[in-house]
Amino acid sequence: MVAEMPDATFLPDFLEFRAHERPDSKAWIYLDRSWTWTEARDSVRRFAGGLKAEGINRGDRIAFLDKNNPAVLQATLGGCLVGSATAIINWRLAGDELDYIINNSGARILFVGHEFADAISLIRDRLTTVEKVIMVGGDSDEYESWLAAAAPVARDPAVTPDDVCLVMYSSGTTGRPKGVTLTQHNLVTHTRNSGGDIDYNEGDILLIAMPMFHVGGTSYAMFGPATGTPGFIIREVDGQLLAGAMMAGATHAFLVPAVVAALIQAGPQVMALFSRLKAFSYGAAPMPLPILRAALEAWPDTTFMQVYGMTEMAGVATILDDAAHHDEAHRERLVSAGKVIPGVEVRVVDPATFQDVETGESGELWFRTEQATPGYLNNPDATAELLTDDGWLRSGDVGRLDDGGFMFVEDRVKDMIISGGENVYSPEIERVLAEHPAILELAVIGVPDDKWGESVKAVVAFHPGMSATPTELIAFAREKLAAYKCPTSIDIVEALPRNPTGKILKRDLRKPYWADRERQV
Repeated sequence: MVAEMPDATFLPDFLEFRAHERPDSKAWIYLDRSWTWTEARDSVRRFAGGLKAEGINRGDRIAFLDKNNPAVLQATLGGCLVGSATAIINWRLAGDELDYIINNSGARILFVGHEFADAISLIRDRLTTVEKVIMVGGDSDEYESWLAAAAPVARDPAVTPDDVCLVMYSSGTTGRPKGVTLTQHNLVTHTRNSGGDIDYNEGDILLIAMPMFHVGGTSYAMFGPATGTPGFIIREVDGQLLAGAMMAGATHAFLVPAVVAALIQAGPQVMALFSRLKAFSYGAAPMPLPILRAALEAWPDTTFMQVYGMTEMAGVATILDDAAHHDEAHRERLVSAGKVIPGVEVRVVDPATFQDVETGESGELWFRTEQATPGYLNNPDATAELLTDDGWLRSGDVGRLDDGGFMFVEDRVKDMIISGGENVYSPEIERVLAEHPAILELAVIGVPDDKWGESVKAVVAFHPGMSATPTELIAFAREKLAAYKCPTSIDIVEALPRNPTGKILKRDLRKPYWADRERQV
């Protein structure tokens, strides 16, 4: 460890500590530019001053739409000083999804990466809460001059650790995205407790590749100031950008299994390049065993760590550590999600009776932790479904615990599909496809995919005398949904299986595809 993780009450405290301890060492590396810890701290204070000058105060919200960029971190941490919250928007979303989320966030200022200027211009008149749009990067950059003109400020004394500082949108079972609110205390607690057995030493570099609209991107980036490790930030998960980061000396990375599958497909030379990693963390989707075994073989000197968690818990809740990856006496635990981290409790609950089940039996996984969200933005009903009165968070995942406390995730109560680390909810897709005039009924399920973990499949039945091709239906979905949410395959059937009460039996639809799989998610 470069230094002991400092005490922190507020999220920017880690950065403040490093600015005093290592003022001239590198903090962020991005494109052809770098920031020292002092420069990073000053830019965060300046961002806070810019917000104050715009009339943004404690309890207000801003939004950021861009690929990975230190400016996203400046916004997140700068907002913490003011007491405002930053909604980081998924840049892969389609237009009608963007305006819904931005309006739902209540953002008063919208920061937009130059690549997305056209998308925002098309919906600007529908953004009812946005008072100002500031372009970031490119020929029309307004951000750098806005930041330079701002007077730096320290933290507002009225700010508390329980103030919401981050809003991340996760698709909901109602078919509309939900804004997960996270407080400074949630994120500080997560940063302190979720590092596992990973070491950080002088000369190490943290590769920040996961999109920052994903909790695995933003929360992972916080390990930089917490451990005093510089972050090498790449715009997106791209083969050339990843290789460039490795050539530049990246030693620690968090990636989703789909990326590892792509590296394996790229060949032994690429895998050898990534064998330089000292520590490799993965999560957001299960790692297929053939891919995991290939990575373990190709990277014998790398420390492996699998994480399981949720945006609603600021990220990580359980860890499968390196020792468990190499435990020959319990090879079955390679498909587990590991054990809960410090500060997290877990129960396995019968979803019908709400009673704990016996060890080894399956039920819904419930967690209790100070990392847990205070709730969904503007959605008390969904919050009540998520959180119990005594502080337990219902994950919606079905799993079990073995006699060693290792957690196995087996299925999902909710209709969530995890494709390439992205959470996709079938009701959202069903809501769009149901608008097609030929479709009588449909169901969307996740099916195994060796590259992405799961892919989206729609099973449809048509109105009598009507039809459409799978290609036409996929194109129809792409007009209204981000590409990663759209079905990649469509089965056409006469009728969908239903139970006596009329509910579509998705489990029956999934069975043929998952029958020979070791994991059911």
